[in-house]
Amino acid sequence: MPFTIANTVTFEEEIKKSRFQAIAAVVENEQQVKNFLETHKDLSTTHQCWAWKIGHQVRFNDDGEPSGTAGRPILATIEGNELTNVIVLVNRWYGGIKLGTGGLVRAYGGCAGQCLLLAEKIELIEKKEIRFACLFNEWAIIQYELMQQLIEYQEQYTETGVVIEARVQVHQIEPLRLKLQDVSRGREKLHVCDD
Repeated sequence: MPFTIANTVTFEEEIKKSRFQAIAAVVENEQQVKNFLETHKDLSTTHQCWAWKIGHQVRFNDDGEPSGTAGRPILATIEGNELTNVIVLVNRWYGGIKLGTGGLVRAYGGCAGQCLLLAEKIELIEKKEIRFACLFNEWAIIQYELMQQLIEYQEQYTETGVVIEARVQVHQIEPLRLKLQDVSRGREKLHVCDD
């Protein structure tokens, strides 16, 4: 059962005069990862090490620390907590005392771990993109159904009706498909877009 975190959390600690700050956030794709790293770019830090996991994709970066002492331990804490769709960035401000490779592994992994302990874990619910159309006179009924299920959607008006695109939880697809068939008397079909 995959989990993610409910919201962004931070944790700070000092280890032998170096200050470590971990920030954990939810990410759903590589663009969100890039946006997160751009937003949290801090030139005052000595190192900005990070790791992320989205589904089966993983990446990590040691940002100048000895290889395997920062990014990999951060990733290990993400995987150890059974999390996905998560990025953890650990900033370090060097305090003048070298920690050694073991010390760095403990510092980065520990700081990331403490940060993730503060986060509320939530079950990750798989979502899919759907697309369908309906006539103008059917749209109010369909729109009501979407609002009842708290589904966010985008509508586009055409000459003959409305084209709707939405991102829905997997369990919402079948009831929506049946509602669309019922309202359109079998004329319209709900299409699930493959990732």
